[in-house]
Amino acid sequence: MIENRMRELINLINKAAYEYYTLDKPSIPDQEYDRYAQELQQLEIKYPEFIQEDSPTNRVGGKVIDEFNKVTHDIPMLSLGNVFNESEIVAFDERVRKEINNPIYVAELKIDGLAVSLTYKAGKLVRGATRGDGVTGEDITHNVKTIKSIPLVLSENIDIEVRGEIYMSKASFNLLNEERIKKGEEAFANPRNAAAGSVRQLDSKIAASRKLDCFIYHLPNALDYDIHSHFKVLKFMKKLGFNVNSNIEKVNIKELLNYIEQWTNNRETLAYEIDGIVIKLDNIDDQIKLGYTAKYPKWAVAYKFPATEVLTKLKDIVFTVGRTGQVTPNAVLEPVRVAGSIISRATLHNEEYVVSKGIKIGDIVTIYKAGDVIPEVSRVIEDRRTGDEIDFKMTNNCPICNSNLVKKEEEAAYYCVNPKCPAKKIEGLIHYASRDAMNIEGFGDRIIEDFYNMGYLKDFKDFYNLNNYKEELMEIEGFGEKSINNLLDSINNSKNNSLERLLFAIGIRHVGSKTAKILAKEYKNIEVLMIASEEELTNVRDIGSIIAKSIVNFFNYNKEMIIELKSLGVNTKYLGKDTLTNPLFYAKTFVLTGSLETITRDQATSMIEDLGGIVTGSVSSKTDVVLVGENPGSKYDKAAQLNIPIWNEQTFLKNVKE
Repeated sequence: MIENRMRELINLINKAAYEYYTLDKPSIPDQEYDRYAQELQQLEIKYPEFIQEDSPTNRVGGKVIDEFNKVTHDIPMLSLGNVFNESEIVAFDERVRKEINNPIYVAELKIDGLAVSLTYKAGKLVRGATRGDGVTGEDITHNVKTIKSIPLVLSENIDIEVRGEIYMSKASFNLLNEERIKKGEEAFANPRNAAAGSVRQLDSKIAASRKLDCFIYHLPNALDYDIHSHFKVLKFMKKLGFNVNSNIEKVNIKELLNYIEQWTNNRETLAYEIDGIVIKLDNIDDQIKLGYTAKYPKWAVAYKFPATEVLTKLKDIVFTVGRTGQVTPNAVLEPVRVAGSIISRATLHNEEYVVSKGIKIGDIVTIYKAGDVIPEVSRVIEDRRTGDEIDFKMTNNCPICNSNLVKKEEEAAYYCVNPKCPAKKIEGLIHYASRDAMNIEGFGDRIIEDFYNMGYLKDFKDFYNLNNYKEELMEIEGFGEKSINNLLDSINNSKNNSLERLLFAIGIRHVGSKTAKILAKEYKNIEVLMIASEEELTNVRDIGSIIAKSIVNFFNYNKEMIIELKSLGVNTKYLGKDTLTNPLFYAKTFVLTGSLETITRDQATSMIEDLGGIVTGSVSSKTDVVLVGENPGSKYDKAAQLNIPIWNEQTFLKNVKE
């Protein structure tokens, strides 16, 4: 029968895929595999009524979705805490040893890709989801099914959720970029970005063409399967048909350090990018005993490879304008790969930074990525100079509007003071819509820049008039009725923000989110703040003469803008809690250190600020209280030396209720 032959072909192809991707022991040649796949595809075209859900032809893609649906993870997908050197690894081991005797770890390569959750029902793949924020991700099932190393059907008929990393091999990445460059498209910076962009395609054919791969490394509910060892979990998942990385070892602390040294030296020999080593306690019952902080498991940690430093040529220095008008010099570099990314630009901060390092155009410089993330020019290789280098000269004019720049006496930076400068306008609009400001979802930098250039956005008030252009906006490529409605709903919701968000959003110089909250609590209403004098403002806690002068100057020139926003329905009143007069907190300076158990550090900070306290990052003689959680750092030692009161979490929560 035709249906039986189709089932036979599916089993043959899936078995061959398992042997190739999971066991790394292919039993049939590629030619035979392709012949089976072609026969199955032809039968499915001729007899579509017999197409099976687990058919490997699903991997060629073709499903197109309108948008990514949200997925709530039954068990949160937490990130890992980071360590950066041997002493921090040893400190992690010592913390574990306080509760666990002779711990044994599993060392794994930290694949540089995109975390994924895979859910199977009765052994069949039913959902793939991104990590998202750890609690809520996005449904990417249509793209996950195109990845050949992810089984569509398991070897056992079970319900299970597993987690792993979707990645792109170096070979696939290089091939993809070659194709994009030929088409005149922008190349991806690194395999991680390419993989992330691929799994977030609405059309699964695109994902299928990118040749993604996946390693599985975690079973969230292992005890449900009566497995008490992470190392055994990995073997179990491999038996089910999952692709598990072969470079995994069970180690003690000494062997762990040797493992890290081995892969630090040999990472370039791998067919894929790694950015560190993951260290997990092997015994799952002990994992449960250690538990979690608010953000991380206490039984695992990620060792990040040291920043990579490379040489390249600094071809030019160009200038950019920020939302405050600050003009920043930036290095244009001969493109170079640093720690997995292609770097062609790096900030030079300001004139003093460039002069102090003696940087010239044409220099050979060293570039490194601080924390494996931010590219920086660290030093000049003066021995490589030819004499053709050009001295740096700070520009006197704005690179966008050509206005004369102003250097403020108390600062190293130069500013464009033209209120109509397009660059300042665009950066200001981007800031206004950002998450910590008015939190208008859906407005990326590119969208705001496009809307500005099209004339829809010129000032803050224009956000609230976009509904007048709904039909026109729907005609813009990439926008439809649903996306525009979502955008307009988010804009409308932003009208209901509390005053502190508005004060931060409108871009008063020197007024960050914390200062904005202090002002909002103190004045309650923006109309009252607008008429405050410098003298009056300096009497407010944490408001010095420079901030006070900046606030007065801002409102001298921007009262009309506030009136316009209010007329459009934007709230201008403080909606938060009034400061309570708890003498244990009011006007007291707090420093937090260590991990808290029942609340997060952000929650503790909010509690302190709601009670009139101040939270700072470092301990000094002016610190009133140090709040200490588990595994405190040097701040605890300094507080003890200075005889500063130290509260644990229980004392803190008790005093909050006083």
